[in-house]
Amino acid sequence: MLALLGVVAGIGQTISSVPYIRDVLRGKTRPHRATWFIWWVLSAVVFVSQRADGARWSLVLVAAQFLGTLVIFCLSLRLGEGGGTLVDVLLLSVAGLGVVGWRVAGDPVIATACIVLADLIAVGLMLPKTVRDPRSETLSTYVLGVASVIMAAAAVGSFAPRLLLYPAYLAIADSSVAALIVIQRRRLPPV
Repeated sequence: MLALLGVVAGIGQTISSVPYIRDVLRGKTRPHRATWFIWWVLSAVVFVSQRADGARWSLVLVAAQFLGTLVIFCLSLRLGEGGGTLVDVLLLSVAGLGVVGWRVAGDPVIATACIVLADLIAVGLMLPKTVRDPRSETLSTYVLGVASVIMAAAAVGSFAPRLLLYPAYLAIADSSVAALIVIQRRRLPPV
């Protein structure tokens, strides 16, 4: 059953990237370059730290996330907006320090906690663009993302806070971004 949940979560995460990629290629969505770069790097780090902490089938979501963020980051180089700032470098440093802390302390939870913090700030980097132009983001990607991380959390198979931290955070972050998009779009005249 855990394998099925993990695979469904990974498929859901893959599917959630499709409308975003489609909208980027059509010019409807403009990904924030630094945010997607940070998400790509962080997904690699969280994969390694969660695996070291005992995650198994819930990692299918993270692997799909890694691939989806890589594709979107590559597209953002040509079709996105924003770029690397000092804040972006500092965020990547937080994730890097998380890995160092994990190695020094022998506790992968430290890496996951730092990733959650860096990811939260990466979400913050894209929020001004989303508030200003809510149509520059693809709502369905965030809604499908919530569904897939709920499946990934179920694929953990136990109440292990160290393994549930990342999927729980993602569910909250994706829900918040989706809600912001809906609220801001309601304020705009119809297209």
